[in-house]
Amino acid sequence: MWLYWLVVLAYIGAAASISTRLFHQQGPMHRFTYLLAVGALVGHMLLLRDTILIAPGQDLSITNVASLIAWVITISMTLASFSLQNALMLPMVYGFSALIVAMQALIPAHHIMHLQLQPALISHITIALLAYGCLVIAFLYALQLSYINFRLKHHQSSLLHSSLPPLMTVEAGLFKLLQVGTLLLTLSLLTGFVFLDNMLGSGQAHKTILSIIAWLIYVILLAGHRLYGWRGRPVIIATITGAILLSLAYFGSRFVKQVILA
Repeated sequence: MWLYWLVVLAYIGAAASISTRLFHQQGPMHRFTYLLAVGALVGHMLLLRDTILIAPGQDLSITNVASLIAWVITISMTLASFSLQNALMLPMVYGFSALIVAMQALIPAHHIMHLQLQPALISHITIALLAYGCLVIAFLYALQLSYINFRLKHHQSSLLHSSLPPLMTVEAGLFKLLQVGTLLLTLSLLTGFVFLDNMLGSGQAHKTILSIIAWLIYVILLAGHRLYGWRGRPVIIATITGAILLSLAYFGSRFVKQVILA
């Protein structure tokens, strides 16, 4: 149990360290921040190993899956910080991971599966998790894009100095993430219909329908951007809406079954 709280404290420390240096002329990221972040990520990975990979199967409870997705998003954003100006989003990412790890420690939930007996299911789950992680990162980029737009409209962009990336850079990154995430979501839906027998059955229909609606939103958004040059507020709203629908699809019923009704 002590490892959970060490990871939580490391994430909170990294978030606080970045937040206090957002206005620093030398930039928000420094060696101590990276040490805290790396320590949190390594400890988080060990927790995932111990909580998910249990004999004789895998525990894919809602808290474990949420923790896995949080780790994928956090390590992706941390690695990206070496080449991209994304420090504005990192406090929120680290804070979110700290919250998820704390929930993992405090909320007992179990859902044992035997993925080694279903290789097709492994591919579907892997693609689905990658799609969701990618589109959640796109959601974070949309929030950052909205913030930069707000600052520029109010002539306050200088407040964050070099910590505020160029608007066009963020927008280009957002559409790349949307393209990759939508492709992965397409593959996730296809593998689900091919390999699973109950995609529209009882207990799965709402997940499939919400995922398809989110997929349609992303496809229309990308088509509109390519054909008509959509950008700005409509893109931000559509990206956020798609992420919310996917979150409801992935976690809605599982939260009720494994946490509220457990």
